[in-house]
Amino acid sequence: MEKIHILVVDDHTLFRRGLIALLSQAEDFEVIGEAGDAIEAIRLCKTLKPDIILLDNHLPGASGIQSLPDIFHVSPESTVMMLTVSEDEGDLIQALQNGAQGYLLKTSEKDDLLLGVRKAFAGESVISKEMTHKLVSAFKSNKKADDKTLSSSLVASLSPRELDTVKLIATGLSNKEIARELGIAETTVKIHVQHVLRKLNLSSRVQVAVFASAEGITS
Repeated sequence: MEKIHILVVDDHTLFRRGLIALLSQAEDFEVIGEAGDAIEAIRLCKTLKPDIILLDNHLPGASGIQSLPDIFHVSPESTVMMLTVSEDEGDLIQALQNGAQGYLLKTSEKDDLLLGVRKAFAGESVISKEMTHKLVSAFKSNKKADDKTLSSSLVASLSPRELDTVKLIATGLSNKEIARELGIAETTVKIHVQHVLRKLNLSSRVQVAVFASAEGITS
């Protein structure tokens, strides 16, 4: 069985140890390191190259969100999922803009957390249900009145296959699942995703999903 190598970053020792104990119950997880601040996290990322980094935002010194660029600099292949108490939509948006693959609250149920880690490892975007509506609301509120024309032109720039890809991303499917659904190669899906991000001027699958929701693009 392929192990998902995880680094846990949280400044509260008791919570960190409890989280590690919970993760260790899953046969496909292996916690390979833990850190209590951003500096230690970056040092460990450089040497351990974890698959998944569970990152708290409220850390001593630099916050988790502020440390994201440095984390990706030393370990670009790692996937970061924020695990925090912050329900602030500004933190959510900044984390996604800085490259986080997901944003879960510490109040998440055990099964939701474990599933979230697996989904993030598979390349899917993971956001707590409590935060999803805030993300959509923030996206809509930031749209100016004359953005409708711009949005329409952006959607019109997509090829039929790229539009299909957007619809399936919005349902939470991974590249492999999209490939199976469309009957094409996974490498072709990756190319479609790259084209979609460029044409829509977006930087992540999460933003694509939010864009699709705001524009009413559904499968």
